[in-house]
Amino acid sequence: MNTKLFAGFLLIAAVSTAGCLTAGAQNARISLPEFGPLESKAKDCVNITLGPWMLHSVGMLLDDADPDDATAKQMLNGLESIQIRSFEFDRDNAYSAADLDAVRKQLAAPGWTSLLNVHDRNQKQDVDMYIMIQNEHTRGFALIASDPRQFTIINIVGSIKMSDLPKLQKRLHLDGLHWPAAAAQL
Repeated sequence: MNTKLFAGFLLIAAVSTAGCLTAGAQNARISLPEFGPLESKAKDCVNITLGPWMLHSVGMLLDDADPDDATAKQMLNGLESIQIRSFEFDRDNAYSAADLDAVRKQLAAPGWTSLLNVHDRNQKQDVDMYIMIQNEHTRGFALIASDPRQFTIINIVGSIKMSDLPKLQKRLHLDGLHWPAAAAQL
């Protein structure tokens, strides 16, 4: 079953259970596998990569007189990059679990802290959420959600308050990403 991404709600719920941790100087950007060959197999795919220049450019287009735009602009100023990969397929197991495991392995590195792990063995659904905090400031966020027919990976690098993520999601129009049912139920 396809549901819409409710990342804002999910992030706030997860962060409310996490304490502040201090990590050493680490890079919060994860290296995503080349998913190009999956695009021809997928019935829906999202491939978003926003670096510093693009985030700055988006911020320049926002109206400082509009309170929502001003808030979004302030959030964007603290970000270095956003990467989102989301694929939905017509059949089970159209992608390699090894690709997702390669990302999970990076998130086992020092500096990353697991916030949430939901694994539904019957439905074959997994949701893993990680955060990197350095000197009591958020430096990065990563999420991997998958089931046999779809997966979504999100990596946000930079300083952002978790309570601001729903606003950023709305401003970047990320409501339509497909999400495994296990994540939508959180």
